[in-house]
Amino acid sequence: MPKSELELPYRIEVLSVLDETGHLDQALEPELTPEMLPRLHRTMLLGRRFDERMLSLQRQGRIGTFPPIKGQEASQLGAVAALEANDWMVPCFREMVAQLWRGARLENFPLYYAGFDEAVAIGAEQHDLPVSIPVASQLPHAVGLAWSIKYRNQPQVAMTFFGDGATSEGDFHEALNFASVFQLPVVFVCQNNQWAISIPRHRQTHSRTLAQKALAYDMPGIQVDGNDLLAVFRAAREAVERARGGGGPTLIECVTYRMSVHTTADDPSRYRTDAEVEEWVKRDPLERFQRYCIDKGVLDQTRIEQLEQEIAAEIQEAVGRAEAKMKQEPDPMDLFEHMYDQLPRTLVEQREAFTRQLAAEREEARHG
Repeated sequence: MPKSELELPYRIEVLSVLDETGHLDQALEPELTPEMLPRLHRTMLLGRRFDERMLSLQRQGRIGTFPPIKGQEASQLGAVAALEANDWMVPCFREMVAQLWRGARLENFPLYYAGFDEAVAIGAEQHDLPVSIPVASQLPHAVGLAWSIKYRNQPQVAMTFFGDGATSEGDFHEALNFASVFQLPVVFVCQNNQWAISIPRHRQTHSRTLAQKALAYDMPGIQVDGNDLLAVFRAAREAVERARGGGGPTLIECVTYRMSVHTTADDPSRYRTDAEVEEWVKRDPLERFQRYCIDKGVLDQTRIEQLEQEIAAEIQEAVGRAEAKMKQEPDPMDLFEHMYDQLPRTLVEQREAFTRQLAAEREEARHG
């Protein structure tokens, strides 16, 4: 019997709408309202400036280890902007801009990285999970949410973010396989920033793209210019609409770059060159989108300067609020909050024992 070739339903496309030189493919340009464009720009600018301030706070010893986002703003913002408020967003640990778009309070970021875990408590109406530090561990969580959405027949979508390093983890493959088998409404957004800490992308996989890993699980996969907010938004909106309509999951690979350190505990000069960084600085997503907004007439240099002043004041006030809260004595009973709707019996017993212990310590302190 002669060999034959299987006809697979998907091929990998590469999408770019607004390139680094400012060339715009109008046929692919997504429709963004005049109201949405300034909001996207302001959120991106706020994320960049707050990122810089957070790095400064860490270097001054005012917060702990922090993962900068500089250079990856478009990958996050373009994707999350395609979601509706009722959809679920599941981050890893570098999605500050996406979290800001979803309504996160600025002061919660320095609070969290100063060790105050209550800063990431999930509100009753909030459809965002807290950051996840273990690599790829959040992907099964997103799939679980998507399974619940489908089981309850709800018109929602789950979107999860992860880096190129996460594609080497078992959780990544398990999540994609489960999502495809059960055709779940989940969008996987890989921020391929070229480095998994000090391991380059070519040491992560021999695959030509990360997007093509979707083919093994029979789902659509697409590679986009991750520094092009318009391309990311277009790909994400298509994936979200497909998921919401019952068409199952999608893998989006955003090709971007981490311009700063992996975290403030990292020294990238040990494994990459300044010349490499400078080449990616030329593709800065913020500058690219600013030029686009100026060309669209929704932004000018005067307004940018006004925004810089507004944002600087907003950040300063947020840092002040955060540091004021850091001086307050935290409620130790928060240890038992925000994890379960109803505490298991074992934790109820521990909470009662802890309450008695605290009461005894206060009584002892009162009597000297």
